[in-house]
Amino acid sequence: MLDREETIALLSRWNDAWNDHDLDRVMELLDDEVEFENWTGGRIRGKEALRRAWAPWFANHGGFRFTTEDLFVDEKAGKVLFRWRLDWPSVEKGREGQPERRRGVDVMHFRGGRVIRKYTYSKTTLEIGGRPVKLSAEQP
Repeated sequence: MLDREETIALLSRWNDAWNDHDLDRVMELLDDEVEFENWTGGRIRGKEALRRAWAPWFANHGGFRFTTEDLFVDEKAGKVLFRWRLDWPSVEKGREGQPERRRGVDVMHFRGGRVIRKYTYSKTTLEIGGRPVKLSAEQP
């Protein structure tokens, strides 16, 4: 079981790996049996399956940056609630490349110092150029 400081340090490494666009470092922090569910309800089980799913995103979506907005750690349960902001060049149809900001929450569970479950929830309204925009239905 990780204590609060160890959990926060792990999440700092997690965030740094994402912001460095380093998929290998992200994968080092995942349990082999990781379960991931994204905001659309898509589910992936297993570290290698998740690597294959995330690899195109890392390859095709440079310039993204996650910022921690809030963090709740339940060290006894080995869980965190991680509220984040994502800034990146938009992929929304007709607004490609414009500055976009999304907000969301990850619920993460840990086992043996690694992420075993990650559930991602995202707002359905984002900001592009400082204005609210409803997400398109064509998101992956």
